[in-house]
Order: sequence, then structure tokens, then C-alpha cells
Amino acid sequence: MTLDISSAPIASDTTDHAPPGPGSRARWAQDLSASVVVFLIAVPFSLGIALATGAPLTAGLAAAAVGGIVVGLCGGTPLMVSGPSAALTVITAGLIAQYGWRATCAITLAAGLLQLLLGARRVARTALAVSPAIVHGMLAGVGLTIAIAQLHVVLGGSPQSSAFANLLAMPGQLAGPHPPALLAGSVTVAVLLGWPRLDRLPGRAGEFGARLTKVPGPLAAVAVATALALALDLQLAHIELPAWQPHSLVPALPHGSLAGVLAAVLTVTAVASVESLLSAVAVDRMSQRTGDLDRELRGQGLANLVSGLVGGLPIAGGAVRSTANVRAGGQSRWASVMHGVWVLVAALALTGGLRRIPLAALAALVLVVGLQMVSFAHIRNVHRHREFPVYLTTLLAVVAFGVLWGVGLGAATAVLLALYRLTRAHVDVATGPDGSVTVQTHGPLTFTAVPRLSRALAGIPAGAEVTVVHDGSFLDHAAYETLHDWRTGHQAAGGQVSLVTRRQDDEVLDPDGTVRAGSSPGPHRCRAWTPWGGHHCIEQQEDPHGRLLDGVRVFQQHTAPLVRPELARLAREGQTPSQLFLTCADSRMVTSMITNSGPGDLFTVRNVGNLVPAPFEPGAADDSVAAAVQYAVEALEVRSITICGHSGCGAMKALLDGVHERPGSPTPLTRWLRNGRGSLDRLRRAPAEFADRPVVDLAEQLCITNVVQQLDQLMANPAVERRVEEGTLRLVGMYFDFATAQAYVLDRAAGTFSPVEARPDGDSAERVRSDARIPAAGSEEGPQLAA
Repeated sequence: MTLDISSAPIASDTTDHAPPGPGSRARWAQDLSASVVVFLIAVPFSLGIALATGAPLTAGLAAAAVGGIVVGLCGGTPLMVSGPSAALTVITAGLIAQYGWRATCAITLAAGLLQLLLGARRVARTALAVSPAIVHGMLAGVGLTIAIAQLHVVLGGSPQSSAFANLLAMPGQLAGPHPPALLAGSVTVAVLLGWPRLDRLPGRAGEFGARLTKVPGPLAAVAVATALALALDLQLAHIELPAWQPHSLVPALPHGSLAGVLAAVLTVTAVASVESLLSAVAVDRMSQRTGDLDRELRGQGLANLVSGLVGGLPIAGGAVRSTANVRAGGQSRWASVMHGVWVLVAALALTGGLRRIPLAALAALVLVVGLQMVSFAHIRNVHRHREFPVYLTTLLAVVAFGVLWGVGLGAATAVLLALYRLTRAHVDVATGPDGSVTVQTHGPLTFTAVPRLSRALAGIPAGAEVTVVHDGSFLDHAAYETLHDWRTGHQAAGGQVSLVTRRQDDEVLDPDGTVRAGSSPGPHRCRAWTPWGGHHCIEQQEDPHGRLLDGVRVFQQHTAPLVRPELARLAREGQTPSQLFLTCADSRMVTSMITNSGPGDLFTVRNVGNLVPAPFEPGAADDSVAAAVQYAVEALEVRSITICGHSGCGAMKALLDGVHERPGSPTPLTRWLRNGRGSLDRLRRAPAEFADRPVVDLAEQLCITNVVQQLDQLMANPAVERRVEEGTLRLVGMYFDFATAQAYVLDRAAGTFSPVEARPDGDSAERVRSDARIPAAGSEEGPQLAA
């Protein structure tokens, strides 16, 4: 739902160059609140990254402050927060071991200069050409390397110089751990993993846990471990924050071969740039904004230049801090800038308190972060696109040989895999009962497939009627000549040959490009739900009414002859839908498309914000929705009611902006939006979550929380309540994300939304992932949803 609300948050960068003025107090307050949340995450995370690299711990705080302030002011993605990067941990540790700390600062400075040059050349988008399998494999390899090294610290020892050495030393470390360090590390891991689940405790404990979870998990974990160490007087190694010395801030030229130094600079530049740009794209998607990637690269370069000068770690855009910023309601770049200021204040004024933190607690924090870099969601996505060999090669090579070799071997694997697929083709020959022969080809037909194709064609009897069906993949000149020569010879011997191409949507095209009779609903190539803007059968014109009539004409010409028998049956028999589908009036919500339904399947009710007015709500009730619900439940006797929200809902954004509470005479829109006040209350009390990913921002969390609340308000309808209690009606919550074309369903028992997975080939139905159960309202459990 998209509403033109003038006071809604503005998704642009036009106001990010100056602090919000008096007219933007709400945005200023949200930026301030978000900056505090990100600061509380950044401090322990930055100290942990510095510990893992072997750099002075102040270097982590310096990088966090510089990343927040410099990139915040100069970057092209306003809501992204930059700082020390976990992906650069292994690289930085290797540079410190080889060249020393001050030389590493010089390499960071040089990498920043190179990033500035690349940003000025406007080549930022070329970094996005790197295969996602290589990027995710690199991150996973770095994460495993970090986790293996920090496990030694958690056990009370010291990490070795390489992942291989750490693995060899691990049995001895496990045989003799240091109990106090193991206790502090275990407590940190337990708090980190259990903290987000405190709100799921039963009764008042859950309410108290929901309030506690507002404190960031990393801060809580380190605080609990530190308090435990002080209370039990554990003999532990603590962090050491050296005093700032002027001479330590001056970078020193690295000693070594020029080629080695250049390789180090290029490695830091490449990894930091790719991670930052990919994070920027992800943050833009989360915040529904469009950033400037070249400006972002220049901002990252300037930050690395400054960080190298002041003795900080290499800097890159971070997904963890940026996600926290978006979820905390950050509105502009000033949230990142203020977070950097708070880090700087902490580094200068809170050194006494920071020195009490046990090293084992920070190591455990980084260990968990490292393991979380191995994302099973990324593995599934890579496997779905048949890129897992690239991912696995990159991961193993990063662990065994380092980031540079890992990325190189991953890229080589990607090239070899592409060449293999280019030369892979299948030729299947089938003979029908009448003696006709069908030759089907799968994959690109290149010169490498010519011998296989020739053998298959040579085995066809002379004079046979042959149909050659190509799947539409690449056909090079050698393969074309082979097919053409064989066709000429076969026809000269009295045979018949038809050459057709089967497109991916199963339409069969003759060589001239027309659709073969009987293979497609009609001669046009636009589906029934193709947007007008992309409908080649409709003349593009400025008059909306004319475009509408053109769409109707296309329906009458192509679709009406196909659906006329079914619609005639429905006209005779009346409607007998099995489901009531209540969703938003948003023009992007095409219910028949996302539910794969046809005429007569759904009884659909649409309104602004997919709201169900609660009875007796003063000034907000609306009988039209209640009447539709009552008619569907009592007259049509539907067996299921689905309430479906969606991403980017303007009604939810207006609720967050308080449009419904504005003083003065209420408009019909503001009166209607008052039906969402219960959703705002639930958002503060018990917000809904996704089972497999964090929410993008507060607006998305309200969108899914609104679905849960509207299901409860639906139960206030006496007809619905009676049918649910009888067990003859089921209530289902659903959410649709436009950006990813992904539907989610509500597991009412867990209070989370789980994705609906595409059905595997050969399966009979699309199913919700096995851990997503859809119980009816008021029941303990319910059957799994099957479309």
C-alpha cells in the first residue's frame, strides 16, 4: 500500500548533509537512539576484532570511530555503518605478523588512497561482478579461520600463526584447558545465543525478557562475563589498552619486496571494497533507498586513509552494525556519525572499565561472529544456483592458504565450471509407435557437442518423420551446419524434418519464431498478470483509460476463449470458494499470481493496510469488512481465512508516523487507520519476527506484527469465533515481500513467520518448510499448510 503522506519518512539522501532541524525532531531522536544501539554493539565487536588480529586494542576503537564519522559524513549509503571488518581479520593478522603494526598502518593508508582513485574512476559497480559464491565462500573461510584461532583463547591458550597450525595444536589445547577462561567464554557464548530468545519465556518472564532484549546481545554477553569474573575473582587475562603515543600514530614503510607490499595493498583494497559495496547494496535493499556506490567507495577510501594515519585497523562496511542501525530506526547518516563520536568518547574516557573485560569473553564473542559468517542460507542459495563447488573451493582455500589464494582459486573454479557447462550437452532420441522420431537436445550445442549430435542423427532410419526440439540454449555455427546438412540429406532421402525450439516457459517456437499450434494459450507471449508496462500486446499510451481498454481487448482476444467454459460453469453453479483472502489494496498485490489461483478459488477482501476493524471501536469501526467476513463464513462456508500483509506498506508507515493521531478534524483515512492502533501496541509489547532472518526495519516489523494483531481482531467476529471453536475454520497469517518475491506464513505457536519454499521437481505441491506449522486460532497446533 503506497500512501502520499507528506510527513512520512523520506527515503532519500537530500537531508543527510546537515543535522535535522527543529522540524525534524522525530528523525533526530530516532538517529540518536539508533546511534546508541550501534555504539553498544560496536565497542565489544571492535575490541574483539583487534584482539583476533594481534593489533593494539585501541586500533579497533580508532577504526570504529573513524569508520562511523568519516564514512558517515562522506559515504554514499547513508544508513551503512563502517568499522573494523571480520572479513579483513585474517589478512590484517598476516600483515602484522609479516611487516609489523606500523607498516600495516601504512598498507591501510595506501589501500585507502587506491580506493579513492577507484571511486574517482567510477568503477564501483564492477566489484559486483564477483560471483556471490566466491564472496560467501571467502566470508565463510574467514569466519572458520577466526573461530578456530579464537577457540584457543577461549580455552586459555594463544592462537598459532595459521589455521593449519591452530588445527594441529587444538587436541593439546582441548586436553588441558584453563577453567576460568573456559567458564568466561562459555558464559559469553550462552548469553549471546540465548539473549534473543528471552522474550519467548512464558508469562511475566517473557515480558521482562522482551525488555531486556532491547540491550544488544554482544554488550550483554561481555557485561555478564565481566561481572562473573569480578564476582568470582577469576584469574583471567584482561584486555590491555595502551596509552596513545604520538610516535605510534606515524605509519612506517614496510620492509620487504615491492611485489609483496603491492600484493598486500591490492588484497586489502579488494576485500574491503567488495565487502563494503555488497553491504551497501544489501543496506539499500533493507532501507528501500538508492545509494551512490562510487561515493561510498570514495568514503571508504578516505576512512582507510585516516585510519592508517591514526593507527587504526582497516575499515569496511559491516553488515552486523548496518543491520542494527536500520532495525533501530536510523533515518540518516547522522546515526552513523554519532555512533562514531560515542566510540571516540569511550576510547578516551572509559579505558578503566574496558580494562576489566576478560580476553576470553571477547574471544568468545568473535568466535560466535566467525561461525555466523558460515551462513546456511547462503549455502542453500549457492547450491540452488549450482555454484556449490565454487563456494567450497573458496572456503577451503581461504582456510588453508589465505584470502588472496582462496579468492583466486575460487575464481578459477568458477571459470572451469562455466566452461564445463558450456561444453555439456545431451542429445536424446525417442522413437514413437508410428515410427516417428523425436530428437531432443539439452544444453548449449557447440562444436564440442558435434560428435555426439552426429552419432545420434546418423542412427535415425532413412525416410523417417523426425522432429528436432532444441531447448533454446546457445547454438554455434558448427552445430548449426551439422543440423542443416543432415536435414538436407534426410529430406533428399524422402524423410520429413521439423526443427523447433522449446523455450523455458514450455512454448514451442517454429524456426520463424511463431508459437507452434497447441503449445501455448495464444500467440502472444505475455502472461495474464504481465504488467501493462511490459505487455507487448498492448499499445503504450498516456491515457490510463485507453490502456485499460487495450488490456480488456487483449483478454477478449487471447484469454477469454480459454476461460469461457470454466466461467460458464461458475455462472451456472455459483461461487463456492474454499478460502477468504483478506489483503491490502496495494496495486502491487496480485493475489491470483502469488497464490496461483483461478476464478472461483478465493473470496477476496482488500482494504488499506489489510485491517479488520474491531467491533465497538469508537470512531474507527467499519461494517463493510465485517459484512464480507460474515458472508464468507456463514453463506459461503469457507474453511480458511488468510490475512496477508506485504512489504513497504504505506498504511503501516503512516501508523508509525502517527497520522491517525493528528489533531484536528479527522479524515476518512485517519479514521480508518485507527483500526491499526492495536498493532502499534503489540509492536511495543510483543513484536513478531521471522524464523530465518532479521526484520529489515521497524516498518517491516509492524507489517508482520499487524498480521498477527488482525488475526486476533478477526476472532472478535462472532461467526468466526464460533466456526473456529467448532474446528471447521482455520485462520492463517501470511506476509509477502515484494523485493524477493517471497511469501511467509505465520507459525502461531512460535510467533514467527517462515518462508514458503518452492516445490522440488516432481513434488506434488508447494509446502512450507517443515518447521513452520500453521495452527488455527485458539489451538495448540495445526496441520502443515499445503497449497
